[in-house]
Amino acid sequence: MTRDVSTPLDMTKDEELRRREFPICANKIYLAHAADAPLPRRVADAMHDFIENAACNEKLFDESLAFIAQTRELIAGFIGAQPDEVSLTGPTSSGLSAIANGLDWNAGDEVVCYLDEYPANVYPWLALQRRAVKIVFLEPACIGEITPEMVERALTKRTKLVALASANYCSGYRINIDAIGSLCHERGAFFSVDGIQTLGAFSIPLGHVDFLSAGAQKWMLGPSGAGILFVSNRVRDLLWPSVIGGWNVRAPNFIAQSEIEFAAGGQKFEPGGYNYVPLAGMAAAVALLTEIGLDEISARILRLTRLLREQIAPAGFEFLSPAEDEHRCGILTFRDPQVETEALMNVLIANNIVASLRRDRSDRAWLRISPHFYNTTAEIERVAELLRSSEAPQLSPTCLRAIGPR
Repeated sequence: MTRDVSTPLDMTKDEELRRREFPICANKIYLAHAADAPLPRRVADAMHDFIENAACNEKLFDESLAFIAQTRELIAGFIGAQPDEVSLTGPTSSGLSAIANGLDWNAGDEVVCYLDEYPANVYPWLALQRRAVKIVFLEPACIGEITPEMVERALTKRTKLVALASANYCSGYRINIDAIGSLCHERGAFFSVDGIQTLGAFSIPLGHVDFLSAGAQKWMLGPSGAGILFVSNRVRDLLWPSVIGGWNVRAPNFIAQSEIEFAAGGQKFEPGGYNYVPLAGMAAAVALLTEIGLDEISARILRLTRLLREQIAPAGFEFLSPAEDEHRCGILTFRDPQVETEALMNVLIANNIVASLRRDRSDRAWLRISPHFYNTTAEIERVAELLRSSEAPQLSPTCLRAIGPR
């Protein structure tokens, strides 16, 4: 008997409502939110309305500033920050680069990071080698499984920054942000978090986080081109804007001054020319997530991925993703050792199921399934049915998550 994973979310019980809010549901089973999310109808409408208003009306500066202020407050409430700690930026990489290029580095400073993160959270730190900064790579036995103890062993008196993802994009391993951040602060190091693989699906405790960067296009259900940079009030004065313009430096009546005095709050990292249309979409997306409730969203996502794992595990699938709830996120990554992953991916594509294929450092291909709150039990069961059709034999238990040369 299939376990009931229904929740109070009416959207998953009312198919007409679900398709109205998420038009892609009419012809696709979309399970690739760890890549790019399809736009909810209200997000697309918000962007369209903004474009239409820009085409038909003059731009009113006061209204534009009010929209920015409202969006900043909305985001701050959603992530548990103060409005003046939130900057409305762009992709995750723009926030990470702002951190890498805005801190004051000295020769011999150390950055602790992880080579098997998504490249956007690796290359900004590697580029600091030109400033004689030492890069210290963590080396977990299994992809993404970074523990507080591992980080503690890597910290030295020269550690200036620890830069990690809230969850690994390939395995889906979710780190203990609070514990790692606490260690960083005890040792006098900054803590930067790439939050794109959890923000919008799971809460991110910010008490010991100095910097958080995330684009809106994945779990936040927003458009590409919008994103946020959180800079804690504790450290804002220590981060120099990597881009300086006429908006993040004081210029009364648009008259340049003889000295640089940065704007207050999050505006310090917003040089000018807001990307209003993607921001309108992001605001609508966050309003939707807030309406549903983050705790409800997290619980449903975990139930859906657990259901899929339980239904395909007896068929012999190998799992890259952790089984422990405390380290699970919305990603379930697996493969059938008897069937080429590309062949399984083609089966899903042929059945209008959108998933992701990712490779590890050993060039092994894995299927990555990443549902959101609006996906249904029936959709997960359909995916499991198709995957089980491979009828792979049961394998003996091994440390299947230990991959790569390190």
